[in-house]
Amino acid sequence: CSDRPVPADRDQSPVASTLVALVGGTLIDGTGGAPVNDAVVLIDGDRIQCAGSSSDCGVADSARLIDVSGRWITPGIVDAHVHYDQTAWGDGRPDALDVRSLYPFEAVEFRQRTMPERYFRAYLCSGVTATFDVGGFPWTWTLRERVRGDTFAPHVAVAGPLISHVSPPKWVLPAERRIIELNDEESGRAGVRYLAANHTDAVKVWFLKPAAEMREQLDARLFAVGDEARTYGVQMLVHATQLREAKVALRAGARVLVHSVQDEAVDEEFIGLLTDPAREVIYMPTLVVRSGYVKMYESVLTGEPPPEVDDPNRCVDQDTLAKIAQSAESGQFGRFDRERLDAYADRAAKAYEVMVGNLMAVHEAGATIAMGTDAGNPLAVTGPSIHAEMEAMQAAGMPAMDVLVAATLNGARTMQRESEIGTVESGKIADLLVLGADPSQDVANFRQLEAVVRGGRFHTQVSLQRPERGVD
Repeated sequence: CSDRPVPADRDQSPVASTLVALVGGTLIDGTGGAPVNDAVVLIDGDRIQCAGSSSDCGVADSARLIDVSGRWITPGIVDAHVHYDQTAWGDGRPDALDVRSLYPFEAVEFRQRTMPERYFRAYLCSGVTATFDVGGFPWTWTLRERVRGDTFAPHVAVAGPLISHVSPPKWVLPAERRIIELNDEESGRAGVRYLAANHTDAVKVWFLKPAAEMREQLDARLFAVGDEARTYGVQMLVHATQLREAKVALRAGARVLVHSVQDEAVDEEFIGLLTDPAREVIYMPTLVVRSGYVKMYESVLTGEPPPEVDDPNRCVDQDTLAKIAQSAESGQFGRFDRERLDAYADRAAKAYEVMVGNLMAVHEAGATIAMGTDAGNPLAVTGPSIHAEMEAMQAAGMPAMDVLVAATLNGARTMQRESEIGTVESGKIADLLVLGADPSQDVANFRQLEAVVRGGRFHTQVSLQRPERGVD
């Protein structure tokens, strides 16, 4: 981080009755417009009163000034693809690494449900002020109320249990299910009704590649889900990583594709469906999540520790770091020999190249792209995973400013909350970041986070870092 400390709101009290002015910085408002030098952002309570040049936003004598000269102000980041019921290691994905004899899945999920604060802190610590949980156990819905009005937590939207024709048995708890089984069209419709009754923020479908003889049946089931979701006014999100299935998903009414097409290059038909103005579809690449599995399996197989977690601002909790380090001691639980692991890694590398090409194809076609990390999957740690994902999007060829918009405004659009968050504009919730370098030139500069404003409360980044000792 910059060696120029940002003045803190020393009493750390909410600014509900105080007008605060951030002055002197360069404002990048998240809309994709040109940065504003010598900007002013006026915050009244939890809302932005004015954001723009010093000539546009007058500062009252009563305002408390925070000088951010030489810094950059951006919206808070939106991670539009997370899983709060997963742990970033195998204990949260027993279908990937079955360590249930060491960490019973029931106990793991109890801890996920009752101790989310470590994740809330890690998100703010990394500059993430809003998250979209796009699939998990029913208890994840409770997080929305839990964070309401909490300036020490990000906003949370939740999709709840997924609908799918595939249901890994190791994901099932005695009285809880992560998957609503898509056995036929009516079970899909019933699943939507259940989700809608719980005021879900989305219907998520895990639409994995079916056997050839099942394609038409499963296509019809997905169309039934899409039809019922429209009836109840709930957006449909679809995990479909094959081109054929992604096209079916779009025709069935998917508003968000939560992963890249990764089996082959997208074609004109797909791009036409994706960019049809009437559909308003959002494409989420999630480029790097699979690399975490490769690293974990490599550590399990070799007994060597996995690479150090990329956590530039000390945000990840100690418990998560300790679990990840245990990969090297988990050889007896591994399902890969060297030949199988090399084949898996080769498939992942080839898929990555396809995803990168497809990202640029849809970007050049003008598609709406949002940033999501799939955090909670092995080694996709809560919070700092945003750095690898945004930097991969930029390395693929997206300009830094476009990646920034994908990680702010378009993430808010995915959550259907763009009227409240995602940009630094008058009337919106005061969620913003202060950075020590220009992210519109290089998104790696999001690593140089100096302060986070969440709902009008000013946090220095240092105050959000994990404790030096102990498990939080």
